[in-house]
Amino acid sequence: MAPIVRVQNFMLSRDGFGSGEGQSLERPFGHADPAVLAGWMLATAHWPGRPEPGGTYGLDDYFTRDFANHVGAEIMGRNKFGPQRGPWEDHDWRGWWGDEPPFHTPVFVLTHHERPSFALGDTTFHFLEATPEDALARAMEAADGKDVRIGGGVATVREFLEADLIDTLHVVVVPTELGRGERLWHGPEDLLGRFHHEQVPSPSGVVHHLFWRR
Repeated sequence: MAPIVRVQNFMLSRDGFGSGEGQSLERPFGHADPAVLAGWMLATAHWPGRPEPGGTYGLDDYFTRDFANHVGAEIMGRNKFGPQRGPWEDHDWRGWWGDEPPFHTPVFVLTHHERPSFALGDTTFHFLEATPEDALARAMEAADGKDVRIGGGVATVREFLEADLIDTLHVVVVPTELGRGERLWHGPEDLLGRFHHEQVPSPSGVVHHLFWRR
């Protein structure tokens, strides 16, 4: 099967925001509560950060387990890596992801400022100033026949959508409203010109939206 470009487990509020205003080191999602946006995933049995056995099974757990399936590289925007802006002043700080990031692949961070690559565990971060097309070419080469995941944040997903480079999306709409921040859409109908769409409600209260190219 040919590799595809996909968005996976991308979380939005009911009013279409993927993060709130006021991002900082202490508040990666701005005024949004990450425990609310990601609560459906944190409750599952296969959430990688689960400190002890337990958790839910079913639909939400399926998507949690599928996050890394056949993914060979990730592309993310700088705001998903960390809150720094402008030239990189602190190379000792290596992102929000800890000593063992959850990606386990090469990760390409889009930025306008150079920074050397580095590895944490089996994840290597590379920093690129590149168009979506050029970044995707680099990621596809690194993925070695597997899929490339567009990890976010919202601006990066929108950029790759506008370049018509995404094949499938899995968007999780959480029953909360943010009112402001970075908005992906006003509703799933925004994407229906280019994608087929199905939505599947979960007992947890979230709705899983699945899109694939027409």
